[in-house]
Amino acid sequence: MSKQIQDAYIVAATRTPIGKAPKGAFRNVRPDDLLVRALQAALAQVPSLDPKTIEDAIVGCAIPEAEQGLNVARIGALLAGLPNTVGGVTVNRFCASGLTALAMAADRIRVGEAEVMLAAGVESMSMVPMMGNKPSMNPAIFAKDENLGIAYGMGMTAEKVAQTWKVSREDQDAFALESHRRALAAQVAGEFADETCPVEVLERIPDLAKGEVSVATRTVSQDEGPRKDTSLEGLAKLRPVFAAKGSVTAGNSSQTSDGAGALIVVSERILRQFDLKPLARFVSFSVRGVPPEIMGIGPKEAIPAALKVAGLKQDALDWIELNEAFAAQSLAVLRDLGLDPAKVNPMGGAIALGHPLGATGAIRAATVVHALRRRNLRYGMVTMCVGTGMGAAGILERA
Repeated sequence: MSKQIQDAYIVAATRTPIGKAPKGAFRNVRPDDLLVRALQAALAQVPSLDPKTIEDAIVGCAIPEAEQGLNVARIGALLAGLPNTVGGVTVNRFCASGLTALAMAADRIRVGEAEVMLAAGVESMSMVPMMGNKPSMNPAIFAKDENLGIAYGMGMTAEKVAQTWKVSREDQDAFALESHRRALAAQVAGEFADETCPVEVLERIPDLAKGEVSVATRTVSQDEGPRKDTSLEGLAKLRPVFAAKGSVTAGNSSQTSDGAGALIVVSERILRQFDLKPLARFVSFSVRGVPPEIMGIGPKEAIPAALKVAGLKQDALDWIELNEAFAAQSLAVLRDLGLDPAKVNPMGGAIALGHPLGATGAIRAATVVHALRRRNLRYGMVTMCVGTGMGAAGILERA
């Protein structure tokens, strides 16, 4: 018997602050512990929901090994105190892992296979290096010229996009400065408060003279990335880091980061049963592939696809979280699609706030959910480019 497609609603959405890697606030905090904090904070937003109704936890992670390996989803769910009946699966679509986790959770509900799902993302770039501890590429990648793009570093793909779409160094630096300006303004205005859960960090301080180690606790409640001292003059002094005569620098690229985000997705029946207030409805999700060597342009293919599935025009979008992997690719997507700059990353993006890879999709989904409600807007989108040549986009509607 076929099941009727039903709506999936987000009833909780939260994230940890984003720490700078590898020397920031979470440098010694395990990623599974960050995940636990995000899951517990999401559950705390819906105290009337019986945790026994949760069927599965789907968690995105871009480099699922070492401290964030061994199926971090299931481990995080158990350490968060969830019932043993709650499953857990870790998914990897690189930078779109967290968004993919949310889409998969919503799909389980929409087809009637589940009633309550956890969706999350986690990444520690302090503890797990970007390529993993033992990167090993298939030799076939290097055997044919058409495969070489698979092996390109992210920075080189950004350089290719900058060249192809003629994005100048000056424009990239100006975009980066604006990212910091918006993020700082949002912090001052307290606009991240609803979406962010504070994290308690233990610090062990050795006293060599006494031969003792003291333990101190501090609360991290704010993203570490935004910098008040960012200026065009300072950005212009930075050297290209991926090509000798290139335009992509550390200043106009996303920051390496640590963090986690979590959302709870339920059916309409669960809304009624537990008297829950929906924050947003999950509308659509699409993924599209592009040549690996210009992976940064992926959103320009994924965004129209997600809009088509949703039956919406581009101007219906009120808020767009376009992950700023690099200023070059963000500007190329903005210009190619004709996106309204005022609607894209109104509170700054990954250049200022950071990009904890597999966690970013879940983190930015939490941003959209709360921003739509706070500003009384209707439709929001989370979109990003994805390594090896993909773009992903998901649309949410304020409930």
